[in-house]
Amino acid sequence: MIARPCVVWGYTFRIFTMAKTILVVDDNAGVRTLAREYLTAEGFRVIVAENGRQALFVARDEKPDLILLDIMMPEMGGYDFIRAYRKEAKTTPIILLTARLEETDKVLGLELGADDYVTKPFGMRELLARIRAVLRRAYPEIAPTAEVLRSGDITLDKDSRIVKVNDRVVNLTPSEFELLALLMATPGRVYSRATLLENLQGTSFEGIERTVDVHIRNLRTKVETDPSHPQYIETVFGVGYRFRAA
Repeated sequence: MIARPCVVWGYTFRIFTMAKTILVVDDNAGVRTLAREYLTAEGFRVIVAENGRQALFVARDEKPDLILLDIMMPEMGGYDFIRAYRKEAKTTPIILLTARLEETDKVLGLELGADDYVTKPFGMRELLARIRAVLRRAYPEIAPTAEVLRSGDITLDKDSRIVKVNDRVVNLTPSEFELLALLMATPGRVYSRATLLENLQGTSFEGIERTVDVHIRNLRTKVETDPSHPQYIETVFGVGYRFRAA
């Protein structure tokens, strides 16, 4: 892929042509929404289906580059989808999303043609790492997806995981970095505390939404000139937070 610089609302992005398309197939609307939001923020094009039968039609039309596939679904489960999809000579890589822990279930999925599996509940960062690993194997021509986000005095390099404010490097915790990266990638979009918490820890985390407030407060002290009157990270009362472009 070829990267070209693009400036939008004061941000500088490295835009990659032929962004990879991921089909998320899961009967749980929450899983579909979370995966779509997180992976879209990571630069993927995301489409969804709620069962295997629907996924067959979507896959034929959209021709995804990778499929995230739940096993237990109504109408057509994951195993039946793989059987039908592979009969069409489709070689698209598939990662199973499975709540089953038995080794035989995982082996069956791999024998049917899946490339990897992630056990529910899973963290989004783990899922992203699995996706990138499978894509690298399936598409060796993929270039590194380095991305630099800029707004006003803040520069965030997702590849080196370096954040600068006025050319001064600021040290962020992993959670603070992930929060800032997500917010900067989607300026103006309001995220609830629950969504931000899920993006940080995945569906396996049974945490308290107010934990996000602590991370945001700490983040503001590091990137805002006046943390008590934030210029970038805005509070949307009763909802959550959003990033305002400078």
